[in-house]
Amino acid sequence: MHLARTINIVGAHAEGEIGDVVVGGVLDVPGKTMFDKMTHFWTRGDHLRKLLLNEPHGKPSRNVNVILPPCDPRADAGFLIMESEEYAPMSGSNTTCTTTVLLETGMIKMQEPITTVTLDTAAGLVVANAECEGGKCKTVAFDNVPAFAFALDFEVDVPGIGKILCDIAWGGMMYAIVDIRQVGLKLDSEDGKRLVEYGEKIKRAVQAVTDPVHPENPGIHGVTNFIFIEPLEDDGSGKKARNTVVVSPGRLDRSPCGTGTCARMAVEHARGLLAEGQSFRHISITETEFHCRIRGTTKVGDYPAVLPTVKGRAWITGVSQVMLDSSDPFPEGFRIGDLWHAQDKVRPDTHHKDVLEI
Repeated sequence: MHLARTINIVGAHAEGEIGDVVVGGVLDVPGKTMFDKMTHFWTRGDHLRKLLLNEPHGKPSRNVNVILPPCDPRADAGFLIMESEEYAPMSGSNTTCTTTVLLETGMIKMQEPITTVTLDTAAGLVVANAECEGGKCKTVAFDNVPAFAFALDFEVDVPGIGKILCDIAWGGMMYAIVDIRQVGLKLDSEDGKRLVEYGEKIKRAVQAVTDPVHPENPGIHGVTNFIFIEPLEDDGSGKKARNTVVVSPGRLDRSPCGTGTCARMAVEHARGLLAEGQSFRHISITETEFHCRIRGTTKVGDYPAVLPTVKGRAWITGVSQVMLDSSDPFPEGFRIGDLWHAQDKVRPDTHHKDVLEI
């Protein structure tokens, strides 16, 4: 066997969502910011994402995080998030996994009862406060980048479904958010196939008519994620709700989704339904939870925004080495339509449609 590549990985999941972490075998790349580094990987080194996420090494439900030196001197570490169809500027479940791995492997010294880890992401600085006890990272509460709504009750005509009202919001990734009562489905595993089918159809319909642009980084644009939600309920001490995120090319997020939760918090605050400081529990299709609150408000460009904090848990699942033999006929892996529901790939570009406003 002649190896062309060896990559060391610590396996992890956060509230059910896989977020494996590369801890060796990947060198740093040029870039003044983590967004620059993300763009470098996406446009010049995407073979790494394909190798790790495509079959036979990967699977549709896998995410992989790459730890790199930070660009911002205030950060303890930088990391990039690789998903099946894109590099995510930010991800809550992956932040939780990465923080847990950094602390439990000793890459960053753990301090009890709280260790603060500042992470440099492609969306900006994220501060994670990890509750630690007996060498274990019990919870991670991260202060995310500001979240805001681009549009509320944006109407889109979806082929085969009809007219749908959706909210479009940024929470570290760009989301279309739809009340599930509009499509007559249930947020449970039995409807999983149709949730994916409907979610992807609605998202493609949104993408066809608008391309929202982040006001502080025009390189971040376009709706690439989709959320089905149930209405908010009072739980005695705050608010709670169930949701599921449809992740391209066609599967459901196993966790409550951190950036999706932040996007929803921005929408609910814009509607006057979630107050600053109020407790909010977001519940996934696997019944795992993120515990959240809005710690303050700000503005991003001309958009009113919230400062979200999200707390969840992650667990290390194993340690592995991914090896690529130089004679392997699939150096970037492959996808088969039975699992991958193949469609056109999302790629970074400079084309924008109309910018949405509330």
